[in-house]
Amino acid sequence: MESEFTIRERQILDVLYQLGSATASEVVVALPVKLANATVRTLLRILEEKGAVKHRIDGKRFIFYPAIPQKSAARSALRKVLDVFFAGSVEEALAAHLADPKTKLNTEQVKRLKDLIDRHKS
Repeated sequence: MESEFTIRERQILDVLYQLGSATASEVVVALPVKLANATVRTLLRILEEKGAVKHRIDGKRFIFYPAIPQKSAARSALRKVLDVFFAGSVEEALAAHLADPKTKLNTEQVKRLKDLIDRHKS
């Protein structure tokens, strides 16, 4: 699967992850921006070509759904961000995120991060 998507493709994928599956018309309604039905159909076809979306036929309707689990797609996207912006360094990315004053972590989130780091050490 190709890991690079346009903004509109990403929005369509987000809708499909939220809904689980949908027709092109249902995607149009759920999108945060107004796009023509034909545009959404074209983008769904492109997403199928990229391996991100599949469809099944229900009568005359095409029902689209994500081809890979959301967590797998998220990991792939994160790897791309790490490579492009942080030379592949998880430490640099995490340090940048934690240094941002807008980043707020509650006690449970801090504990989870500490646990993950501890498990990674062993």
